[in-house]
Amino acid sequence: MRARIFRPARTAMSSGSAKTRKWILEFTNQTGQDVDPLMGWTSSADTQAQVRLTFDTREAALDYARENDIDAVVKDPNTRQANLRPGGYGENFATGRRGVWTH
Repeated sequence: MRARIFRPARTAMSSGSAKTRKWILEFTNQTGQDVDPLMGWTSSADTQAQVRLTFDTREAALDYARENDIDAVVKDPNTRQANLRPGGYGENFATGRRGVWTH
């Protein structure tokens, strides 16, 4: 069995960090996917690809993989750049803004 361990990235529609703190162990699809000719749905005979386990730490996920003889690859998360403005977008509409706001 082959699996990957990773921390999910935040969604493209959100600047928050919800659901990005836990580590996930996810199995890869071994058999490939088939496309149904009538409906266009994809299906697979490999049910392990549907399994997705969550862990609090990276080490817990690695320990689980070692105990169960799972060949796991760890993907380290990308870090966020530190050059963000302290006020952010909301600073443009603050009532205590020093400059005049114009369109």
